[in-house]
Amino acid sequence: MNYRPVLNAIPPVVKNLIIINVLLLLATWVLQSRGIDLVAYLGMHYPGSDKFMMHQIVTHMFMHGGLMHLFFNMFALWMFGRVLESVWGSRRFLIYYFVTGLGAVALHMFVNYLEISSMQNAIEAFRNTPSPELLDQFVSKHLSNASVQVRDFINTWYNDATSSAYAAEALNLMERILQLKMDIPTVGASGAVFGVLLAFGVLFPNTQLMLLFPPIPIKAKYFVIAYGLIELYLGFSRPGSNVAHFAHLGGMLFGYLLIKYWNKNTRHFY
Repeated sequence: MNYRPVLNAIPPVVKNLIIINVLLLLATWVLQSRGIDLVAYLGMHYPGSDKFMMHQIVTHMFMHGGLMHLFFNMFALWMFGRVLESVWGSRRFLIYYFVTGLGAVALHMFVNYLEISSMQNAIEAFRNTPSPELLDQFVSKHLSNASVQVRDFINTWYNDATSSAYAAEALNLMERILQLKMDIPTVGASGAVFGVLLAFGVLFPNTQLMLLFPPIPIKAKYFVIAYGLIELYLGFSRPGSNVAHFAHLGGMLFGYLLIKYWNKNTRHFY
């Protein structure tokens, strides 16, 4: 069976983006088996982390957490991106893709900054007046999957609230949770892909899309609006989840702003 005609039907930027993302996931698996963590080197870390490196601002967009993460992102890129690249041309589509991807991580890092600043303030308040109540609040807010040992420690300290030894250990625990938060890598093309989805909805608002669950048709503009509202809700209701909801929103936001900029002096932005 000859796959060349199928590959040639995909515009060059979309095709190469898919190839790069697939190759990097394969490289992640191969190197992991040899004790090398490629995600730690190429995933985006918070700028205050010791693991942060400048190239991660770009490279994180080509890394993925697993096969399904990669599949859904690349399927959406293929489905919507090839149409946009055919309309805009490769150069403009590539610019759009990177602007939305970088905008996504910028908003995500800003949200992380707000959370990390809040954690640092809480630690400083605890340092001045240590108490098991403050530790309990900190852990409940910033460590949703706290281990049994952590919970047992908090409960034990409640029974001996004046212990300086418990206070010192608690401060160490809070600082480790802060460091853990700063060291979590962000990976994936989702921010740019959400930007691509937004552009498709703007360019082809009345195109009928068929949902998988439930299998009903929906216009592209309503699909984009619904997805954006869901991400906004999840971003505020599940701040500690492993999904970067505000990165998705950042991709859509910067995509919309770029489209408005392109459309500023012309009736058509393509």
